[in-house]
Amino acid sequence: MSSSPLATSLDVELRPDSPAVVRAGSPGDAASWAAEHRESLRAQVTEHGALVVRGLELRDADQAGAVIAGLAGGLMAEREAFAPREPLGSGLYSSTAWPANQPMCMHHELSYALEVPGLMLFACLTPPAEGGATAVADAEEVLKALPAGLTEKFEREGWLLTRSYNDEIGSSLAESFGTEDRAEIERYCRSHAIDLHWQPDGSLRTEQRRSAVVRHPLTGRRCWFNQIAFLNEWTLAPEVREYLVDEYGADGLPFNTRYGDGTPIGEDVVQALNATYEKHTRREPWQAGDLLLVDNIRTAHSREPFTGERRVVVGMAEPRRLADGSPTPEASER
Repeated sequence: MSSSPLATSLDVELRPDSPAVVRAGSPGDAASWAAEHRESLRAQVTEHGALVVRGLELRDADQAGAVIAGLAGGLMAEREAFAPREPLGSGLYSSTAWPANQPMCMHHELSYALEVPGLMLFACLTPPAEGGATAVADAEEVLKALPAGLTEKFEREGWLLTRSYNDEIGSSLAESFGTEDRAEIERYCRSHAIDLHWQPDGSLRTEQRRSAVVRHPLTGRRCWFNQIAFLNEWTLAPEVREYLVDEYGADGLPFNTRYGDGTPIGEDVVQALNATYEKHTRREPWQAGDLLLVDNIRTAHSREPFTGERRVVVGMAEPRRLADGSPTPEASER
């Protein structure tokens, strides 16, 4: 355990298998404490990519929302969600609805959108009985560790997210776009570089091509920034994938990822991506009242399987349009 040189008024614990941890010491007013230490806390996130703040004793969404708003300022409204969340007011959401026994592998939130959150904030109101950590991985280190030939291909071509909206699995049109009006959805898609196709049954399929590697807007360092593995069919549990393919067909899965040229990504590639993430994973089990701040561009995060009740609320902040976030066909041909 050691302390960071930036920690002038904070005692920061650094361990190789965990994100940095700051102990708040049970302040009487969590929002006031967070506001007082805002600059120091944000400096730690910049330095380490992720930071757990322990001891704030956050107990409800209103209290967590006040702390999060004080640290982040205005929060983003989520668009293009892949799974439902419960809106809790003022830009605060429940964690994504996802089966407790299924992991959510490493990813960068909304990395398929043109406007991405630069900062993610998570508050644990009720920790799970077992598991359920929101683990993190350094995207710079992951990029360095991946096979050069693989990252060069993705850097050259980008990656493609395909989505098929239905009424059973994943977010509805209203949850993703904020409306069910076709004209409004079409306008949104045109302005956000999303190709869309209305199907004969009235359902919607979309495709969007994004960069797999970006430069961090503050540090300029290259980061592996995407949801290629998380949203790919081969990351799904085998029985889940089999059911979805039987139900919707191989080309009609609720979501899937491909190389930027549209060709399928092999199971071996997805396994290699997830194995590399695992080697670089740092985790700190949730304790009641914890707050986790994550630099969403430098740092991937996951949600591990769990048992028992788990209540985590989420805020997304600092919207950024990355200059290299959306590759062009011309760039891939050079």
